[in-house]
Amino acid sequence: MRLTPTLAALAACATLLLPGTAAASGPELRLPDFSSLRHNAVDYTDVTLDGFLLRIAKRFAKDDGDDEAMSILNDIKSVRVRSFEFDADDAYSTSDLDAVRQQLAAPGWSAVVQQRSRQDHSNVDVYMNMDGDKILGIAVIESEPRSFTIVNVVGNIDFAKLAKMAGGLGIPKVAQTERE
Repeated sequence: MRLTPTLAALAACATLLLPGTAAASGPELRLPDFSSLRHNAVDYTDVTLDGFLLRIAKRFAKDDGDDEAMSILNDIKSVRVRSFEFDADDAYSTSDLDAVRQQLAAPGWSAVVQQRSRQDHSNVDVYMNMDGDKILGIAVIESEPRSFTIVNVVGNIDFAKLAKMAGGLGIPKVAQTERE
């Protein structure tokens, strides 16, 4: 089984059930401007839900009578997803990802999952930003030679509820793949 970006997000959820940038000062990461990569990408996803857009999502959930979505959205301040896929190896600079990883070395951030595969040349890092027992944010960075995904969710996070929202609001849906 291969740990995909969406599986990495689920791994972050599961770990919570178990007993040029400076370091980020809180749970919101400063993501590099990846606009220069868009013309080389075969596929890209750029999701930013905060402020006004998050209020709209809350209104739709309320209008639909989706109490579960409302309870999740009330505690989330922002969701940001940056995902790129390329048709050639090394089409992006790993320094962009290293700049994000450096922020995760700041106080408050803790690595909860780190997976490396020499065979696939893939890396998965899942971090939580905590204040005592309160989860303030999560970050997932997944990279392979032809793709990378960064997910940053900020807010009071209940992962049992968040996992149920997978596939919506830019939150990756978990899909397992097997090697053939």
